Amino acid sequence: MLNSPRCLWLVLGGMVAVGPAGSQTGSSGTGAAASPTYPTKPVRIVGSEPGGGGDFVSRLVAPGLTAALGQPIVIENRPTGVIQGEIVARAAPDGYTLLVNSGSMWIGQLLAANKVPYDALKDFAPITLAVATPSVLVVHPSLPVASVKDVVALAKARPGALNYSSGSTGSSTGYLAAELFKSMARVNIVHIPYKGSGPALNALVAGEVQVAFATAGTVAAHIKSGRLKSLAVTSAQPSALFPNLPTVASAGFPGYESATIYGMFAPANTPVAIINRLNQEIVRILLNNSEVKTRLLNASIDAVGSTPEELGAAVKSEMARLGKIIRDTGISGK
Repeated sequence: MLNSPRCLWLVLGGMVAVGPAGSQTGSSGTGAAASPTYPTKPVRIVGSEPGGGGDFVSRLVAPGLTAALGQPIVIENRPTGVIQGEIVARAAPDGYTLLVNSGSMWIGQLLAANKVPYDALKDFAPITLAVATPSVLVVHPSLPVASVKDVVALAKARPGALNYSSGSTGSSTGYLAAELFKSMARVNIVHIPYKGSGPALNALVAGEVQVAFATAGTVAAHIKSGRLKSLAVTSAQPSALFPNLPTVASAGFPGYESATIYGMFAPANTPVAIINRLNQEIVRILLNNSEVKTRLLNASIDAVGSTPEELGAAVKSEMARLGKIIRDTGISGK
């Protein structure tokens, strides 16, 4: 479990432009001095597909960042997975290409079936751990279950009959949460991959699949409306965001834990001054903007707003923890 002064509690395309409204350590530290006029052109944020958590976070900070920097923020939607990291790792380290990622960047690197064209620890400069949220085990309302134990019993009675959706094979937190659950519960629930967490969630709402482990922010509205049924949270301890839900661990799977962090990154070797400027502005937006705070509360997401160093430490810790889980369970990403 990670800890920080800002409640870092976890262990873990189209384009749209938002127009103007009026001492880092690590890989970014080797860059050239930042231009005193930065930025002088639009800044691109590579997020997830529309409707995904990365897209939500990108659009959450974009208006405030536009106002602070005086330049448009261009949000580039890409399917959740390795491609996001590849785009940013190859971009110029000048502060004009940023990444919002929830773990697919490093999960893909950990899985034996995946070969990624970057190093998650060396090819990115951390800016801030923006927000954190547990995942929720959700099912389609038509599924005759009311608890985690009911899901396990149904899956054991009908091996291979249940399907679960995730954003991609082997590089999404939803995929890893589900595969860890399958391994610990010893059940056969078939994986149906989609091109992003947004389409994966839409498939569950439409009844194309029956089960998903989805980030709280993306499913909160569907739970409130009754379009989805929530059974448990994936955090180690009960979540204040969902006070009426038990944990998966308490349903007979001690040690089960999965949570999602959305970090913001730049390419490695981005000048320290740019990283610090972006950190200052983004943290201020997350922690001091009343509209942003309200949107996060309504979406059941915790604002974190960490230092660059804290995000770097969180990624390193998560890779070590998840790497052990992957090795111990034999999850391959296939």
